[in-house]
Amino acid sequence: QVQLVESGGGLVQAGGSLSLSCAASGRTLGVRAMGWFRQGPGAQREFVASISWSGGSTYYTDSVKGRFTISRDSAKNMGYLQMYNLKPEDTALYYCAASTIVGLRLLHRDGYDYWGQGTQVTVSS
Repeated sequence: QVQLVESGGGLVQAGGSLSLSCAASGRTLGVRAMGWFRQGPGAQREFVASISWSGGSTYYTDSVKGRFTISRDSAKNMGYLQMYNLKPEDTALYYCAASTIVGLRLLHRDGYDYWGQGTQVTVSS
């Protein structure tokens, strides 16, 4: 019922910046939160950041605090992840996720019921 399309990934040097976008379409009226997750080679998908769709409350995993900023434009059904001072360990496939679940678990992948296809972020040293 909700479709998500990420964009903005690419190759950057350590210390550089990238901005990711997530366009939501379909039945977006029920979206309660949007999150970003990432999965590196041989690793499990991990939480990066989330934002409540109405109130805009944000949450970040410790490793990206101060470097990543999550935001959204509810009127445009758009979510964003601005990343700066990127490190090689940030290299991963980044996924946008949306949740329509009441009482969702913001920090866990099971709290989200819609996912984008992923966009690759590669940070070189």
